[in-house]
Amino acid sequence: MRAVVLHAFGPAGNLRYETVPDPIPRAGQVRIVVKAAGVHLIETAMREGLPIGPPLPELPAIFGGEVAGIVESVGPGVDTSLVGADVVTSRSVSGGYSELAVAEVTALHRIPAGLDYESAAAMIVTGTTTIEVLDIAALTADDVVLVNSAAGGIGRLMVQHARTIGARVIGAAGGPAKVAAVAALGADLAVDYNQPDWTDQVRQAYGERPVTVALDGVMGEKGRAAMDLLAEGARYVTYGNASRDEFTPDAEKLREQGITMIDALSIMLSKPREVRNEESRALQAAADAAMVPTVHTFPLAAAAQAHAALERRATTGKVILVP
Repeated sequence: MRAVVLHAFGPAGNLRYETVPDPIPRAGQVRIVVKAAGVHLIETAMREGLPIGPPLPELPAIFGGEVAGIVESVGPGVDTSLVGADVVTSRSVSGGYSELAVAEVTALHRIPAGLDYESAAAMIVTGTTTIEVLDIAALTADDVVLVNSAAGGIGRLMVQHARTIGARVIGAAGGPAKVAAVAALGADLAVDYNQPDWTDQVRQAYGERPVTVALDGVMGEKGRAAMDLLAEGARYVTYGNASRDEFTPDAEKLREQGITMIDALSIMLSKPREVRNEESRALQAAADAAMVPTVHTFPLAAAAQAHAALERRATTGKVILVP
């Protein structure tokens, strides 16, 4: 089969499209003809060899856990009636940047009717994470919600949810095209956070410190700017650090203003998680059009270009590789 292989940690160009042996499903496993594979931002850091997030893989390695496709064959002990089924998993054990992938049968979900492979691959992790973060944030119709990176895979879903429950939504994204995309999602205000006056635009529209909930997967300077928009008693919910720029807010200032800092990922990792249930919720939300993912597709052979585009923030929505 053809797959994208990393032989040495480093830049995106180290991802090589080449021929490798077909993976063989073992007992309790299935082999999937990959129709769509998700690319996660953290995989770009892992490709560089940065010791953040999950343990670095042994090389050579095929990245990608998020796979949607068709069951082609099964290993010993697996019901053969699964052959031909449309499935999606978040935990490919052989790597999803490939034409064929192996997964444990217990990690599979049938793709709901009406949901395409690309959307299923987008929702199985990105949608699940979004739902869990939103559960923690506990938005209400009374909130004024600021979504940083609102044109990203998670950000777009957050904007949709906040609008659905009746909250006012401020979507911050980088560049005119992304701002227009956020406005098209129904954000009450869409701003370009690459412009130095973006916080002034928010204040002109809603007042000096209008934001009651900030949802931030970027942090860094954009996170610092967002914090200055928080009202007294606001909630600042982080779920990642795409900027790779750590910052520590002034704890005394937060106390004085009654602002609550919530690290959603730490909460998610520190408590028992019903992952399969949350994955099912995410897939069904997309099937019901309650959350509609936007995907930015690249051919499998162009995985290096996909990584490079993701790193320079030139993508919109969830990045998906299509063999």
